[in-house]
Amino acid sequence: MSIHLQRDLETLHRHIMSMCAMVEEIVHKAVEDIGRPDAELSRRLVEQDDEIDRWDVRIEEECLKILALHAPVANDLRRVTSVMKISWELERVADLGVNIAERAMELIGQPELPVPEKLHEMARVALDMLRLSLDAFVSLDSRLAREVCGQDDMVDALNREIIDELLERIMTTPSLVDPLVNLFSVSRHIERVADHATNIAETVVYLAEGEIIRHNHEFWKA
Repeated sequence: MSIHLQRDLETLHRHIMSMCAMVEEIVHKAVEDIGRPDAELSRRLVEQDDEIDRWDVRIEEECLKILALHAPVANDLRRVTSVMKISWELERVADLGVNIAERAMELIGQPELPVPEKLHEMARVALDMLRLSLDAFVSLDSRLAREVCGQDDMVDALNREIIDELLERIMTTPSLVDPLVNLFSVSRHIERVADHATNIAETVVYLAEGEIIRHNHEFWKA
């Protein structure tokens, strides 16, 4: 590896880690906001999401520059393409964080409705998956990445249970339709955060092992 390529890869790594930290903060704050919506917090999260969008573009440009100038191969090529994919996944996670905060804001002024404990549980699992998928990326730990993939089924199951409960309440309590629909959306957004965490973890396995495990759950257990 040339000195120039090594330098550019190190810069790329620092930038994707900065983006990772910001996205984790957005989603964590958005999930905390579900039970106590805060208009000022939602505004700040939207501003942070704009910054994430700029990071996404900057990182893609850096990746394309590395591909054009250095024509990396083998592990270096996998790293550049993996960072591009992870950057895209993180940008989508940040968008979901803003969506969650916006749904929480819509609960203000509506009939008071306790947030289901299962929704808090699903949020905890999804946030853990996101954090661990990024830890796996930092340490190139494919075993940890596979464990993250295995947790996605738990989130899917919780989401189905939550949706079933919310639909039942919509049928029996029409006066709560609006807040229940907002919680329905929040649950779906959190489930998508877990999906993106899984995608990041699958990318880590590819980066560490050169194995594409997407769409093949058997490889999650390898």
